[in-house]
Amino acid sequence: MATEDFKRKLTAILSADVKGYSRLMGEDEEATVRTITAHRKVITSVIEKYRGRVVDSPGDNILAEFVSVVDAVQSAVEIQEVIRAKNAELPEERRMEFRIGINLGDVIQEGERIYGDGVNIAARVEGLAEAGGICISGSAYEQIENKLALGYDYIGEHTVKNIVKPIRVYKVPTGPETLQKVVEEKKPTPGWQKAAAAVVIALLVVAGGVAIWKSSQPPPTEVASVDKMAFPLPDKPSIAVLPFDNMSGDPEQEYFSDGMTEQIITGLSKISSLFVIARNSTFAYKGKPVKIQQVSEELGVRYVLEGSVQKSGEKVRINAQLIDAIKGNHLWSETYDRELKDIFAVQDDITQKILTALQVQLTRGEQARIVARGTDNLKAYLKYLQAYEKWIQMNKESNALARQLAEESIALDPDYAMAYITLAATHMMDVFLGSSKSPKDSIKQAMELNKKAMALDDSLPNAHSQLGLLYTMTRQQDKGVAEAERGVELNPNSSEAHDLLGMTLTFAGRHEEAIPVLKKAIRLAPFAPAKFYYHLGIAYLHTGQCDKAISACEEAVRRGSNNPAAHQTATAAYSMCGREEEARTAAGEVLRLSPNFSCDHYAKRSPYKNQDDIDRLVGAFRKAKLP
Repeated sequence: MATEDFKRKLTAILSADVKGYSRLMGEDEEATVRTITAHRKVITSVIEKYRGRVVDSPGDNILAEFVSVVDAVQSAVEIQEVIRAKNAELPEERRMEFRIGINLGDVIQEGERIYGDGVNIAARVEGLAEAGGICISGSAYEQIENKLALGYDYIGEHTVKNIVKPIRVYKVPTGPETLQKVVEEKKPTPGWQKAAAAVVIALLVVAGGVAIWKSSQPPPTEVASVDKMAFPLPDKPSIAVLPFDNMSGDPEQEYFSDGMTEQIITGLSKISSLFVIARNSTFAYKGKPVKIQQVSEELGVRYVLEGSVQKSGEKVRINAQLIDAIKGNHLWSETYDRELKDIFAVQDDITQKILTALQVQLTRGEQARIVARGTDNLKAYLKYLQAYEKWIQMNKESNALARQLAEESIALDPDYAMAYITLAATHMMDVFLGSSKSPKDSIKQAMELNKKAMALDDSLPNAHSQLGLLYTMTRQQDKGVAEAERGVELNPNSSEAHDLLGMTLTFAGRHEEAIPVLKKAIRLAPFAPAKFYYHLGIAYLHTGQCDKAISACEEAVRRGSNNPAAHQTATAAYSMCGREEEARTAAGEVLRLSPNFSCDHYAKRSPYKNQDDIDRLVGAFRKAKLP
């Protein structure tokens, strides 16, 4: 598709941010804001001195552009020197160190803003710089190699997020001596020296010197090591889908790029011959400059999909690339320039291209499920995406907005099953958040809406999993297990579906069966939330496996230090395993987080099928001195 609506240009881009900014804000917000404001003024002044302009400066980030790469690098060197001098006046714990990345690339300009791959590469190169350091891309290096007296250090080719080809990266030395040298011109190499060098090279090649100058050649792209994997590789193709970058220049469009990612994950998750990492783990990398190698090793997968989405009006540009992290090569990549109304076809095509690249064979049922969209109404689909993004924020305000958006989606398409599922989920969330005036009525509404969704489309895994939870909450445990099992069957890679099945099995008294299911949930989501671990801890407790129960509960507390349920299960685990002092400490945290907690109320609302299971937990609570 033509891009005549966009103004393109070649420019030098400087991207900078503060290393450890979140820590500084956490320690002293006011002091950090004052310092960053003062630094930003100085940095802007230096940028303007070298004929650059600041394009954007959200939070601790600064994005600037220059007509000349020479100007951009000179500016960066001086910025680091000025900031270094200012830091010397501050206590060590309050110092701010900037990372700077520079790239020469093609960008799209809309008004005063710029975006596109040129900006993206600058940001990724910045992420490779040390605190107080500067890194530049190969395209920038080629423009300044013989123009500035700097001793550039080549640090290799790097595969970075949302960029198809590896990028050559160079480190620029910084320090007082560099500032003095940077304005000096390197003398050009005399012509006779160049000619002589050419003759020497030719002679060496003729003599069979294929390996000449090997030491100066770029090293191979970093690859993931199977030995360094945090988890053993599955015995089937394994993939992690990283959150697609929102390149639209508008944070309000984040729901669209996240929704694109979610839809691809959901489609792939339904395929039994794949192993797909859950959204809650891949989204841990959102907005972070991570290496494919790192993602592969931390999540224990071979393949990584990354991409970007640029939505402008009724047009959308999507980049996607599939990488074999172990071999370090791209299996497939493509750029889509389409009308927004074609978004469904693009999602289907990306999914199919991945399956083709991985040589995955589908069953007839799987083929039908991965292309099922539920609606052809684009406006209804976009409302649904917005509703879902609000719902997962899990607070009262966002949940209310999610309900409104889901209702608007249904108004646009009354037969859109996924919108009904999300609407049902908002009523369940009211119960969990304590914002329901009548939990009984909220559960009833959720049940009706969920069954409506299933009447429209019985093949939706979410509908069955959610109904399984609703049945369990209403003490219909056997029905709950059956529906939860169907949810896993329809979506064998869903960590949430596995966790929910494990939980329903536990409430049904089938604790031994719950353990492998809950362990599978955690494997699918290496960065799993606290609930996955305390659900596993409870299952271990009921089977008398104290050490494993305590380990799981301690991990739950680590991942959810403000989660009352995590501390409740830890209290029970310590108490039942004879660690009374630790049990009382955990009980204190329960009361700190839930001052109104009572054993009687817990026993009354627990949806266990077997009274013995309730008595076992309540007895442990009372032993730990919970009221």
